[in-house]
Amino acid sequence: MMLCNHTDVVPVEEAYWDVPPFEGVVRDGRVYGRGATDMKGCGVMQLMAFLLVKRLGIPLKRDLVFCAVPDEEMGGRWGMGWLCQHRPDVVDVEFELSEGGGGSSRMNRKDVKLFSVATSEKPPCRVVLTAVGKPGHGSRPHDDNSAVHLSRALVRLADWERPITYTAATRTYLAGLAEANLLPPISAQEELEAAIRKSPGLLAMFINTLNVTMVNSGIKANVIPAKSTATLDCRLLPGQDPEAWREEIIARIDDPRVSVEVVANLRPSSPLQSYDTELYRVIRSVVHEAMEDATVVPGMTVGATDNEYLRARGIPAYGFMPCLLSPEESAGFHGNNEFLAIDNLNMGCELMYEIVRRMCG
Repeated sequence: MMLCNHTDVVPVEEAYWDVPPFEGVVRDGRVYGRGATDMKGCGVMQLMAFLLVKRLGIPLKRDLVFCAVPDEEMGGRWGMGWLCQHRPDVVDVEFELSEGGGGSSRMNRKDVKLFSVATSEKPPCRVVLTAVGKPGHGSRPHDDNSAVHLSRALVRLADWERPITYTAATRTYLAGLAEANLLPPISAQEELEAAIRKSPGLLAMFINTLNVTMVNSGIKANVIPAKSTATLDCRLLPGQDPEAWREEIIARIDDPRVSVEVVANLRPSSPLQSYDTELYRVIRSVVHEAMEDATVVPGMTVGATDNEYLRARGIPAYGFMPCLLSPEESAGFHGNNEFLAIDNLNMGCELMYEIVRRMCG
C-alpha cells in the first residue's frame, strides 16, 4: 500500500494574507500556511501513520510505502509521472491513498459528518481563446478591437448555464446522500438539481467547468490591440472528449474572430475505479467506528491529482484526508489564509493510522 502526497504548493499573493504564508503560524487552534490543507497537512497524517507502524513494530501483511513527490500542482510530469515512467517498481502497489476526498462538516447549511472517498476525478483541460482585430490609434472610434471581441466571448461563456450530467459515480454518490437525508432523491429531479446548483462544489461534479484564469491584451495605453488572449482552466467530467468540449465552446461563443485551442491535457484519463475494495471497506469501517452517525460515500474529485497516474495503471487509487473540514478550511485550497484546525490534524493522524494498521498490519 502506498501513502502518497505532494510536497509542492501553489504560489501566494502575500499581501492578501493575514499571517506569513510560509511560517506555519499556530493561532487560535489553527495551523496557518500554504499547503496546510493542500496537501502538507495530509502528508503529515500519512507520515505519522508510517512512523507509528515502524515504531510500534507492527508485523506487516503487505508492504507500506511512503511516497512524497514534487510537481503535482504543475501536472505531475516530474513527480508521479516520472516515477511511473522511470521507476515502475516503486509504484507497483496494490492500493494507493492520496488527496482528493475527505470529510465535510457543513452541507446545504446543515451540520454534517460527510466523508467522501474519491474514486474518480475530473481531468484538467487547458483552453486558450485568441481574438484578432485591427490595431489602431486609441484616440479614434474603432469597431474591430480584439479586446472587445474577447471580452464578449468571455461574458458569453460566463453566462453559459449547462445542463446537469449524471454519471455512474455521481449517481452512487447521490444515492448515499439521499439515504442520509442530505439531498433529495434522484427521483425528485427538479428539487435535486435546484439543490445541486446552490452549491458550487457540488455543481462541479455534474458539469464541465471553465474559469478564466489569465487574460493578456495590449502593448501600450494608446494602441488598440491587434490580438488578445485568455486562458481557461477547464475540468471535464470523466469520459468527456476534449475535442467535443472545444466544439461546444466554439458554438457558444459564435464568433469566427475568436479561435479556440485545447493546449494541454495535463494528466492521463483513466477508467472509473471500483469502490468495492478492501481499502474502501476499511476506510468506511474506521470512520463509522469513530463517528457512528457519519455518512461515507464514494465521490469524485473536482480538481486533478496524481491519483490519475496510478489509476491509469489499474491501481485502486483513492483520495481521502480523514478529517472534517469546515467551509472555511475548504476555501483555503489555493486561497488566502489557508489553514488546518489542530483538532482536524489530530483526528486525521488518528484515523489515518488506524486505516493503515488495518490494511497492512
